[in-house]
Amino acid sequence: MTKAELVEEVSRVSDLTKKHSEVIVETVFKSIIDALQRGEKIELRGFGSFRLRQREPRKGRNPKTGDKVDVPPKKVPYFKPGKELKELINKEVAEVESAASGSAAVSVASVGPASGSVSEVG
Repeated sequence: MTKAELVEEVSRVSDLTKKHSEVIVETVFKSIIDALQRGEKIELRGFGSFRLRQREPRKGRNPKTGDKVDVPPKKVPYFKPGKELKELINKEVAEVESAASGSAAVSVASVGPASGSVSEVG
């Protein structure tokens, strides 16, 4: 999903104009970025949390020349999904897999000697 699609969805669900929805989406993103810049952790219950991770300085290698390069320390944003989000995603996956395996069993069972095909499946 792109930011434009997210704005479209907010507009559709909330009966707001796209312009108002865009302001809301931008404000949420800016608030998350500002909090991370201040070193704060963002927790969205049922969704997940955003935090910063510190990367230590290290020796890297220039892929073009092969020379060793010093890579400075830096902070990188990290998202950890919440328990409810993981369960919802895995529930969807489990339902799709069970539906797919159920339909596969039906199609394999429907193929048999009466249709003139090979009776062994293996």
